[in-house]
Amino acid sequence: MRQNIVAGNWKMNLTLQDGLALVSEITNMVADEATGSAVQVVICPPFPFLYNVGKQLPQGSNFHLGAQNCSDKESGAYTGEVSGKMLQSVGAEYVILGHSERRQYFKEDDFLLSQKLKAALAAGLKPIFCIGESLETREAEETFDFIRKQLKDGLFHLSNEEFAQVVIAYEPIWAIGTGKTATSAQAQEVHAFIREQVARAYDAEAAENTTILYGGSANAQNARELFSQPDVDGGLIGGASLKSRDFTEIIKSF
Repeated sequence: MRQNIVAGNWKMNLTLQDGLALVSEITNMVADEATGSAVQVVICPPFPFLYNVGKQLPQGSNFHLGAQNCSDKESGAYTGEVSGKMLQSVGAEYVILGHSERRQYFKEDDFLLSQKLKAALAAGLKPIFCIGESLETREAEETFDFIRKQLKDGLFHLSNEEFAQVVIAYEPIWAIGTGKTATSAQAQEVHAFIREQVARAYDAEAAENTTILYGGSANAQNARELFSQPDVDGGLIGGASLKSRDFTEIIKSF
């Protein structure tokens, strides 16, 4: 079922103590202001913090624990890797896959990501699958071809049942950490295109039920306008998720 989701990606920031303080501030603000009841909030800290952060999230609430990555392998001699089963065992419900930084810096391609998707789903995790174009691709007017290929090669191999567990995040790479943000019209155009591709690959019902997040420098100032678009169902938030007041304001933007 299509949901409104705000996911906070902490990336490689904060100490455990800072992270626990941040979670406490956010959950208290949300409770005090009686906001966010219709929004699912996913907190995605670094691996070492997962268990402790998960324990601090209010049980039975709209807060959920997510990881920033996982291995394509279930177990074995893969030093430094973390499996989906491990993540699930410490309370993670979601996992971010295919973030532009993983694609760019760690050379994760669509084939590897397709295997990670399978592994995450087999472990009972809900993947947040990231796609998006570079500035060069956008300026060459190749955005739609590029995204169509990312969807086809990385995601559309899943069965209908598997695909129903996936959240898609559109993150224009040119708008991540640059202070630039796609206009609400630009975001809506691409989100509508993604939904259309889902309908073609699966069916209209699957397209309507797919949650599609925007992940390009969304913040407390622009979130309301972005989230008001008919095909934008929430945000994958980076820097603004590290500030309790800003993140709370984003949660309140629906």
